[in-house]
Amino acid sequence: MKTDQQLKQILNRIDQKGYKAYKDIMGEYQFSDFKLSIDYVQGDPFASPSRIRVSVPNPQAGFVNQLYNTQYKRKAVVDFLSRTVAKNISKHYNRVGGSGKSGLLQIGYCGQELIERNYVIIDDEKVEARLEVGLPAAGRRVLGKNAINLFFKALPAIVKKSLFYESISEEKLINQVRLAEDQQFIRGEIENRNLVAFIANGSILPRESGVSQRPMSGNAIPFTSPKEYEIELVLPNHGKVKGMGIPEGVTLIVGGGFHGKSTILEALQLGVYDHIAGDGREYLITRENAVKIKAEDGRSVEKVNITPFINNLPMKLDTKQFSSENASGSTSQAANIMEALEIGTDLLLIDEDTSATNFMIRDRRMQQLVKKDKEPITPFIDKVRTLYEEQGVSTILVIGGSGDYFEVADHVIMMDEYIPKDVTEVAKEIMKDVTNPRKVEQSHSTLTEQSRVLLKSSFPSGKKGTKVKVRGRETISYNKMDIDLRNLEQLIDSNQTHAISYTLYFIMERVVNDKLTFKEVVDTVYEKLTKKGLDVVSPYRGHPGNMALPRKFEIAATLNRFRYLKIK
Repeated sequence: MKTDQQLKQILNRIDQKGYKAYKDIMGEYQFSDFKLSIDYVQGDPFASPSRIRVSVPNPQAGFVNQLYNTQYKRKAVVDFLSRTVAKNISKHYNRVGGSGKSGLLQIGYCGQELIERNYVIIDDEKVEARLEVGLPAAGRRVLGKNAINLFFKALPAIVKKSLFYESISEEKLINQVRLAEDQQFIRGEIENRNLVAFIANGSILPRESGVSQRPMSGNAIPFTSPKEYEIELVLPNHGKVKGMGIPEGVTLIVGGGFHGKSTILEALQLGVYDHIAGDGREYLITRENAVKIKAEDGRSVEKVNITPFINNLPMKLDTKQFSSENASGSTSQAANIMEALEIGTDLLLIDEDTSATNFMIRDRRMQQLVKKDKEPITPFIDKVRTLYEEQGVSTILVIGGSGDYFEVADHVIMMDEYIPKDVTEVAKEIMKDVTNPRKVEQSHSTLTEQSRVLLKSSFPSGKKGTKVKVRGRETISYNKMDIDLRNLEQLIDSNQTHAISYTLYFIMERVVNDKLTFKEVVDTVYEKLTKKGLDVVSPYRGHPGNMALPRKFEIAATLNRFRYLKIK
């Protein structure tokens, strides 16, 4: 290992030389309070930033084991330290000008959700932060003096203020860990009480805007549970909290337009993640395996059994092993449900507005005009109770126009000017007065487990090998073939997408063997991610790239939208 003064000598020597001279600084350097590892140096100021790590021995950093001795505590500490580093970068570093990414210094982004990330590593031996650096340049010439300022003035101040326990806000860190404990407790209570979600009274569900997950300020109406669904929990740290416990079964959320139906569903679909203090959704918790389902015209589908919903298609198209390069709204929604069941969901979240109408309902008049033997679709209304009673899969539906769903619902909650009210009995009374109800349509196919086998031939190499790139949250490019993730609404961070892209590599090289089922492949890689950490799938040594943990449902959904996918 080299000394910090040797790094300074190198930077002085390469000052004003061609940019590739920066390659000389790769390696490890011991500073007085920390070790600097320069793992990757960009070849051009316009290329992806350089990657560095700064680590402090934990005996000197001073973080006690009790702060991070469980997975959820560690997640909270990593999140807190990542935000602290970001705050101190802004406070102690003024980015220099230059070409391309010159002068950039950053840590991975943290949003409103508490997600497991690999931006900071903490254990009994060390506390380590992973950063990205745009090495300073004018044109394509090294600005060595500016680099010295970055490494020897800004970086030590950031490390001192961020990675030493004595320098951070002890109260805020402990409060974040305690919040994580409370959120974990609520998740346990949801299971113990046979609930699918909990929304605390006083929660702020609306968001700041359509492009922001920050809570709405000002006129947002705090959530208040209907008395019929109100329960009280006694949290380990926060103490008593009351709110709405949504039971298992079929729950409808109804009401007029703009009264808050979709807002509550959008909050529930992100309740699979914990949220930071002040978000307004800290105590809104949904089962972690809940999956948002929608129609997705044009998506590819590979050998999915959709016969429980769709059968007897024209031209004798196979629906037991349904494949399509351009699925319709109804076939895509059926495939989305069957794929989610394959991976193990027991809670579906569906909004009528983003569903295929003919998949959701056939009313009495349409049944009279188009007979069942001419209609291949068994609508969801006739399967939703079977899903719950035979498979234990609950459903929460936002319904604005299909009152026939009252007949199959266990619970009906009406949003009235953003206030939820229990109208279950009223809805049941309305159904008693219907003199000519629709006929129940059932397919003969049962919702059995699929046993699709993922084939290694799903991952072809290009002329120059395999290149996987990420473009934002919504797109992964595999050898220039795009995987469209726009409709995965529970994928909320581009660094989750980065983790999925590395996971594709890992599956291709280390997991798939033409014997494991699709579910076994996903379960295998997800177990490694959760037990060994996100770094396990990275192709890089040292700084493995910024990653946030995706759920296994989004890993599976990415594979299912992969147009090279081959299934046996």
